[in-house]
Amino acid sequence: MPLKLTKTPMPSQKPTERIRNFNEVTLGYNDKQALEEATRCLNCKNAPCKKGCPVEVDIPEFISHIKAKDYAAAIETIKGKNNLPAICGRVCPQENQCEKYCTLGIKGEPVGIGRLERFAADWDLASGTSHTPKLPTPSGFKVAVVGSGPCGLTAAADLARMGHKVTIFEALHLPGGVLMYGIPEFRLPKDMVQKEIDYVRQLGVEFKLNFVIGETATVDELFDRGFDAVFISSGAGLPHFMGIPGENLLNVYSANEFLTRTNLMKAYLFPQYDTPIKVGERVAVIGGGNVAMDSARTALRLGAKEAIIVYRRSREELPARKEEAEHAEEEGVKFQFLTSPIEYTGDEEGRITGMTCIRYELGEPDASGRRRPIPIEGSEFEMPIDTVVVAIGQGPNPLVPRTTPGLELTKKGTIEADEKTGTTSRKGIFAGGDIVTGAATVILAMGAGKDAARSINDYLQTLPKKN
Repeated sequence: MPLKLTKTPMPSQKPTERIRNFNEVTLGYNDKQALEEATRCLNCKNAPCKKGCPVEVDIPEFISHIKAKDYAAAIETIKGKNNLPAICGRVCPQENQCEKYCTLGIKGEPVGIGRLERFAADWDLASGTSHTPKLPTPSGFKVAVVGSGPCGLTAAADLARMGHKVTIFEALHLPGGVLMYGIPEFRLPKDMVQKEIDYVRQLGVEFKLNFVIGETATVDELFDRGFDAVFISSGAGLPHFMGIPGENLLNVYSANEFLTRTNLMKAYLFPQYDTPIKVGERVAVIGGGNVAMDSARTALRLGAKEAIIVYRRSREELPARKEEAEHAEEEGVKFQFLTSPIEYTGDEEGRITGMTCIRYELGEPDASGRRRPIPIEGSEFEMPIDTVVVAIGQGPNPLVPRTTPGLELTKKGTIEADEKTGTTSRKGIFAGGDIVTGAATVILAMGAGKDAARSINDYLQTLPKKN
């Protein structure tokens, strides 16, 4: 049989159906489809795909197990490195990671590594046979992890598998961080996230919820409570705004608030849950990344008749995943390229009614490698609007750094830490993920958590033994 050069299609809800619900858009492979896709793998001896995986999964090995229909061995191989495979299989940008290096991608489409990882993870969760690996003898050391997002969960799970007692401190009432409050249900079901968190609990990790480090207790007070090391993975939850007139008008949201209200407060289940978000008929989302796509698609599901992505560069420069932009377009999201607001206007009651925008042209590439947007003089125009969601990025919340004396910061307010080891200016304090790099992807945060766990383990070996 000749080698198939295109990926096995992923089943999904039809756009006309999914726009009326919050159920997961992509439905995953069945056994036949997974086997068909797995047989595309060339099982290269040098396995270039592995170098593109931040959490070091042995990709050819787990795919070979799927080929042999040994799904238990496939998921065991994955979980040897990745504690959150069902999440990674759904939201990681494989096209810029493992699949980018796939040899088959030279002549055709790369192997659908993410789709196969999701298949194995979903089989594991559905089978009810998921097992906890045998844990080593307890080391006696205690590690505190600040934040329960993908970075914190990964570090905590790895440290627990090294024999350490780990406690995660989470400010919100549910663990998961951006996995729970930031990514919509239709892209990452919350029950799936909860199952992955339950697996981390099975490893012996303890969760302290509604616990705000910097207020409930400081990092230094965690040491006073007997912790031997602290890992700060509090993410980047402080939204950026443009600083233009009218940002304080009603119905001007940050994407962080808009998606958190929808996810954690279950606004998408109104009236069963009394947390409605009145988006009106016309919603503008400022930005072009995955969060912008999530916001626009959410707005349509909440009842908006029109959702518009307003982005100051062209389609070619969109930072969102191609798949997410395509899904948004299929669902009716409109795109206003080379445009940005310069002022919001409102009515007598303080509600936004419109925005003044300006058009752009593209100049030479800037530091990001994308062509720099240049405003066109005299191109201003008015756009009537009922709701604005600002999705132009997020920065670190200053609470933890501000309440931890001696912790060096960068000019951007992120923690100064070695990106490979997570070591900071304070002995015993490590940091990783978005609080170090600024807002990035789930899988990069997980990679940082894995690296930090190794570094923390090495540090603990230098301390007097406790058992």
